Parts: sequence; C-alpha cells; structure tokens
Amino acid sequence: MAALLLSRHRAPTHQLAIKELFEALSFREKLYAHHLARAAWNGSRVILRQTSPEGPDILDFILELHKACGGKWDKLAQQQEVTLDEVEAFLEFAGSFLSGLGNYFADGDQKVVPPISADALRKMANGSPQSATALEKIIEPLLAMYPSSLGFPNKDNQSNYYPGENQITKEEIAAVARVMEKNSIEPENTRVRKCCDETNISFNLLQASLKTNDKRRELLGHALGATVRLEPGDHAAEMSKICFHLREATKYVSNSKQAEVLAGYIECFSTGSLEAYRKAQKFWVADISPRVETILGFVEPYRDPYGVRAEWEGVVCISDPDETHKLKALVDRSTEFIRMLPWAVPGDNDGKGPFEADLFQAPDFTIVHSLAFCSSYIWEAVNLPNYSDIRETCGSKNIVFANRMSLNNNRSRPCHFERLPVNPLTTNPIETWYRPGQTWTSVFEKLATSVEECRAMLVSYYLSDNKEVLDIFGYNNTSLITADDLIYYTYMHIGVEGIQALRTFNVRDNIWGQPHARANFAILKYLLLHGDGVLTVTHDAQAETVHVTVDFSKVTSHGRPSLGRMLCCIHVWRCIADVESCRHFYEPLSAVDGEYETWRRIVASKPEPGWKFVQPNTMLGEDGKVELTVYEESNVGIIQSFLDRQI
Repeated sequence: MAALLLSRHRAPTHQLAIKELFEALSFREKLYAHHLARAAWNGSRVILRQTSPEGPDILDFILELHKACGGKWDKLAQQQEVTLDEVEAFLEFAGSFLSGLGNYFADGDQKVVPPISADALRKMANGSPQSATALEKIIEPLLAMYPSSLGFPNKDNQSNYYPGENQITKEEIAAVARVMEKNSIEPENTRVRKCCDETNISFNLLQASLKTNDKRRELLGHALGATVRLEPGDHAAEMSKICFHLREATKYVSNSKQAEVLAGYIECFSTGSLEAYRKAQKFWVADISPRVETILGFVEPYRDPYGVRAEWEGVVCISDPDETHKLKALVDRSTEFIRMLPWAVPGDNDGKGPFEADLFQAPDFTIVHSLAFCSSYIWEAVNLPNYSDIRETCGSKNIVFANRMSLNNNRSRPCHFERLPVNPLTTNPIETWYRPGQTWTSVFEKLATSVEECRAMLVSYYLSDNKEVLDIFGYNNTSLITADDLIYYTYMHIGVEGIQALRTFNVRDNIWGQPHARANFAILKYLLLHGDGVLTVTHDAQAETVHVTVDFSKVTSHGRPSLGRMLCCIHVWRCIADVESCRHFYEPLSAVDGEYETWRRIVASKPEPGWKFVQPNTMLGEDGKVELTVYEESNVGIIQSFLDRQI
C-alpha cells in the first residue's frame, strides 16, 4: 500500500463555533482561557515531530510561502508561472496538513502527498529566499510515496516515536519497555532513539521536558546487551512556551484546584515527571464542571505502534451550563444503570458485581464547546483520565464537545482479595490480575487502545434500547424522533460505522490504522456472527455497493444480549489482566478476510474526503482585554490562523 496522492476534490472545512460562549466569559475567565489556548497550540510542533521527521519543516514551508505571497494566493499563480489548479491543490494539502497536524492524515494514518510536481513547488517557492530554502529541506520526503503509513519502522512504515536512521525492532522496543518498568519510568511522554556505532548499540530514551541534562542517566537492570539512557529535554522549546503560558494562566484561576492542576502540569512539562502529572490529574477530576475546561499533556497512545507512547493533546473549551444540565439526571442514576450491565450480580457489591469498584465514582458529565483543539484528530467526546487507579479512587470526567459533535448532523495494583472473585465467563475463581508496577496499557500493549474503545462503545450500544435512559434526553414515544427511531438508527450506525472502518485497514501489513475503527469493525462482525440476524450485510459486486439492514424486531431479543456477551467478555478480561483470552477473542474478530475483504475493497474504492477544521484564536490587546478572532471556512483561513498563532 503506497502513500495516497491527495484527491483534487476539496475536503469540506468546518468552523468550530464558539463566539457566543466566549463573549459570555468574565474578564478573568477570558484571560485564563487565552493563556491556556496559547499553551495548547504551542504543542503543535510536538505533534508534528511525533508524526514524521519532516512534519515541523513542512509547517515552516507553508508559513514562509504565505509570507512570500502576503496571503494573496491567487497572485502566486500570476507571479510564479504556476497554474491556479496547482495553487489550489497545494492549498488543499496545506489546509488538511494543518488541520490534522501532519502529513499522515488519510484513513489508517496513511501518508498523503500533494498532487503537485517538484518543479511547480519550486516555482511557487521562488517568491522569497526563505520559502525556497524551506522547500529544499522537505521536498524529497514531502513528495516521496514511502514510508506510506505509520507503524513499526520498516521499509514501508515509519514512526517518529522511534526516530533516527537506525531501525529499531519490535523486540528491542519491548526490551526497552521492560527496562523502563524496572526503573519506574512511564512511557507516555517518551520517544526511543536507537544509536549504533562500529562496536556498540545503545538506546536513548527521549523524555519531553523543558529542562535538559548534559549527563544522561544510565538505566539499570536490563539484559539487552546494550546501554539504555534517559535523555531529558525532548521538545524543550515547546515545553518552555507551554510552561510560560501556564504560569500566566495561574494568575486567573477560579479556585485552588485549578492552581494545583497547573502547578502539576508545569512541574511535569519542566522536569518530565509523570508522577507530577498524575497528581495534577487528581485535582483536575475534582474540579467539577469548570466554566473553562482544559485537557493538556501526552494523553492518547493511538499512534504509537507499540501502544504506550502518547501524542500531545491540548484542548481548551467552554462549558455550556444549559446543555450540561440535561446530563445530570443520567449521572444521578448512574449506579442504577450499572446494575443493568451484563457483569452485574444481584446481592454482590450492591448489585454491581465484583468487577466494579465498591464505591462507584460517578463521572462528571460536561457539555462544552472547544476554543482550541490542538490534536491530530478532533474528537466528539472523551472520558479521562486514562489512569485506572485515579479513575477508581478519584473518578473521571466525560466531556462532550458539542461544537464538534453538532457538525455530524449537517488495574495498576496487585490482587489483595482473600477470596478471589468468580470469573463469570468460566464460573471459576479468577487466575490472573495486575502485578505491582503493571498497568492496563503495559499488559495489553497495542491491543489496549482498540479494546478500550470497543468497551466504551459497547456500553453505550448496550444501553441504547433502555427507554429510561433515552427519556432523560427527551426521546420517548411522542418526541419528534421517537425512542424507537433512535434505537433503530443506533443499530444502523453500528453497521455503517463497521463497514466504513474497513477503509483504515492496511492490507499490506495486515494491521488496523486506527484503534476505534478496528473496534467498530469487531462489534459489527460479532453481531453478524452472533446476533441471529439483527444485522445483515450484503453487497452487489457489479454495482460495487454494500448494504446494511437492521431487523428491528430482533434488537431487544437478539441484538442487546449479543452486545452484552461481547461487553462482558472484554470488561472482565480487562479487569483481571487476562490479555491472552482477550487476544484470542479480539484478533480473529477483527481479522479482515473472505467476504469482509470483498467489502473492504468496495469501500476502499470509494474514498471520502476527510473533514478539515478552522479554529479561532484569542488575541491579547494592548488594553489587556482578550478578543476572539474568527477565520473564514477555507484553506486560506486555516493557514492564516496558524500564522497568527506564531508557534
């Protein structure tokens, strides 16, 4: 599978509307939001650097080209003897590159190449010495078809979580992980560089931090036959800017919890200490429904082929009190609904069963609108933190990004039980659990992210035909969209998302490019195999179409029990650290073969352009007031917004 030439068809550009909510903030809240947004956006180059070696330099070229033509892109064609079509093709690439922060933004994290010749690019860059110099630094990797996707480094794939010319192997990555575990170093904010000379091999563990250390710390307790050294100072320039704005934001916090959160973030980004980040997350969870919400740090490990190193994510958003109020009833009744889940046991743990915490920490549900979303992908909703020990002792937050979602409508501890709980899947006492120092991601590794996405989806699907839950959100027998309508659409959604997910499957390497897409397909396949006809999929080879059909009469009798069985399996395996059972279940279920491969070929032959997002900026005026700048929904608007961020 080679890299993709960007389609000449324009991907739609969407505005993340926020102005009304921003204007309703107080003077102090606007300043707080402004500095947090600046901190978030200053992580852009971190994401670019994590994605590909050429990423930061492509950004520089785009910005230099903008400066050279003064933002008058139509004049670029007149002055540099290139066609308007070539300029538009470059703008389409630039808009998508900036929106997704990298040149690997197609389905399955495939590399995307602008459909422009090297000669045309050089003509465009002739407008200034700076743009010409910037182009020559990246023209070869920009236009190269390989490495064509993100993955374990080889001739076809690359991952800048493992930078350098010396190709690291899966076995070496795993061995370094064992060294890190023995030295109590968590991986989220690290990268690994393999170094070789004539006689020695060594591994430098690059840790994100503002502070550098000339004397690298050598780690003990490894059997690699090679040296492993901890090297702080990765992304140091960006961490410095981020910490500056976090210190400024501290002046405008609304409560002591927010001050503790920012203090922990500053310590983490200054020193690399994830213990400081964990401490900050406990205060973050306790800061219930703040007016200005934020997510900062190395959060999700989706793009690391090994599944443990996390991408920078900087999100600043403003809560919508009216919309958030609708979710309060769901939170208030959360324990009641937990007793309806398939692993619940009447009379055991207040009816929740042994695989739920004794004291359920109800998550904080908040509806927000994002002001700044610095990430390779703009999510519709998140549930954080990812640390299971914090979730179990302090709770978690469910955050729904309304201005993103609305666009769609256009265990780390040993087992201390004296009497082991019974595994409902085997009816025998459990035989596995998390050992000291182990976590969900360290045990399940690359499998963890997709299985967790699958578990989250299954909970919502399993409860989707519960009319008590639906009534909380206004769906009943008399609403415009009735409860039965919504249940039908949910099962149709399962089928359609499962089919569309096949676009992200990399046939060459037999791997899934996106964890949530793999989860979507696994759920669909399970229902097809075990749902007794609640969903059926057919295809027409001649017309090259795939059709999903829902038998509504079987939703409650067959669909829900089937989803419950799948959910119970992966939830219990997650709780008891049974990675082998989970792997033997999940890998065949997400295999694409036989008729599924036929469906994949059909949907892959009909690619859809991805969405781009243009986001606003906050500007601090000479009078000390913060103003919101909104940009037009276009590639030019996206480029201008990044130029104004001065990252």
